Amino acid sequence: MPSVDTMDSVPSNAQNTKAENQKSVNTLDELLSTLNIAKTADQTSAAAGNLATFINGDIEEHDAPTKAVESLKKSLTNKKDAGVRERALNAIQHIAQHNTVAPNVEPYLVALLPFVLAAVGDKMSPVKVAAQAAALAIVKAMNPNAVKAALPPIIRSILNAQKWPEKMTGLDCVEALVDSAPTQLAYRVPDLIPAISGAMWDTKPEVKKAAYTTMEKVCNLIVNKDIERFIPELIKCVAKPENVPETVHLLGATTFVTDVHEPTLAIMVPLLDRGLAERETAIKRKSAVIVDNMCKLVEDPQIVAAFLPRLMPGLKKNYDNLADPEAREKTRQGLDTLIRVGDVKDGKIPEVSHAGDIATVSAFLKQILESSHKEKATKFEPIIEYISAIAGQLIDEKDNDPASWTEQTLTYIAAIVGDADARPIADALRKRASPGAVDEVESEEDDEQGEDLCNCTFNLAYGAKILLNQTHLRLKRGQRYGLLGPNGSGKSTLMRAINNEQVEGFPKQNEVKTVFVEHDLDSADTEQTVIGWTMKKLAD
Repeated sequence: MPSVDTMDSVPSNAQNTKAENQKSVNTLDELLSTLNIAKTADQTSAAAGNLATFINGDIEEHDAPTKAVESLKKSLTNKKDAGVRERALNAIQHIAQHNTVAPNVEPYLVALLPFVLAAVGDKMSPVKVAAQAAALAIVKAMNPNAVKAALPPIIRSILNAQKWPEKMTGLDCVEALVDSAPTQLAYRVPDLIPAISGAMWDTKPEVKKAAYTTMEKVCNLIVNKDIERFIPELIKCVAKPENVPETVHLLGATTFVTDVHEPTLAIMVPLLDRGLAERETAIKRKSAVIVDNMCKLVEDPQIVAAFLPRLMPGLKKNYDNLADPEAREKTRQGLDTLIRVGDVKDGKIPEVSHAGDIATVSAFLKQILESSHKEKATKFEPIIEYISAIAGQLIDEKDNDPASWTEQTLTYIAAIVGDADARPIADALRKRASPGAVDEVESEEDDEQGEDLCNCTFNLAYGAKILLNQTHLRLKRGQRYGLLGPNGSGKSTLMRAINNEQVEGFPKQNEVKTVFVEHDLDSADTEQTVIGWTMKKLAD
């Protein structure tokens, strides 16, 4: 039987892939050509729809979306033909609004966002309208955990756009993200508030009005029960600085018991910065008291690190110059609290952590890829940036769970290296990039058996005095517990707070019946023993 040369008679996998790749590229060229010669709105819509279906389909060659993006980008910068620009924007909108946006396409859409936003400033109205629709389609299509990748161009448009419609579209994009990615966008509130505050002072009335509305929606993402009722007043202070003294007076009587995080500081610090600079000593004093009370509830120095350069100079200046001894003392207390919670050593403010920055994470990812996929580390830069944005969000959330990292990054990593290599790369990225991954601690063993009645962490205050801060409470059903502590430590206040449903995380009255029986002793009874007093009451 004659031998068969299988290498000649059966095409190799590489040959098949190359053929499919070339077919994909040829198909793409035809679709782009059809789009470019479309004359009517119906023809443009049909061509854009076909391109969107192809790009988001199961194509063989990753170069296909890359080539499409470059072609669309070139069309957007075509200064001679407004029709070409409009058709490109229609295609981008269709790709973003496809019922299933492919993982290897999503990052490229975000990479197109700066060009789309710039097109909103186009002189031709149809191009402007198409650009507005495309920009909103992109932000709505993206992974919520990748908001870090989209915000820089959006913020640049709000701050620096020469044409006011581009600023308006940037604000619209922020509002769209409030709806589609509220949890993730809450972490970006410190980045957004300065940009939106600037737009609230824009010379264009339409921008000022839109910015005020956007600011309200962004500030609704701030979770802090102590200040939530004051947020409307805090926003007014941005637009009308003359309201600062009145708002400082309102907040001066507030007892802070809720943990303070970056979003809370982002809306509070502009007020306090201005309050510390007011002429009235009383306002300076109250601003220092608010700083003191609020910052006592900051757990991590990194939370306050970015705000120290704005607060510390004002406090130091007032401490050096205030004539009122009591106001100087309150200022010193606020300054001491900032120094303590901010871990300021010898006057040096700690650097803000950049662990969750896209640049930091992408450097780790490129190092991992260089070992076995070196050529792809530069070839698929938009996807690498996108993965880094998602990983950066997980780092900011202090989420070190391997399952979370795999779930969020796997499909995008697979778009670069394929399914077989994606999982180990996802795990390697987590271990290298996440600061908490190295120090993972096993959960504390449960010594008590039974069902949890509550397992919560809470704060407790009495008037302006903080009694308990970040206190952990865990109770089991069927167990008996005693509460011991010296006078004034907060035993009765805690019982009363539980009874009034004011302890965050403790079951409500419709889940667990709670009864707080307060004692009412006459002065003559205070010398009796518990048993003696009880016997007397029983006899009565």
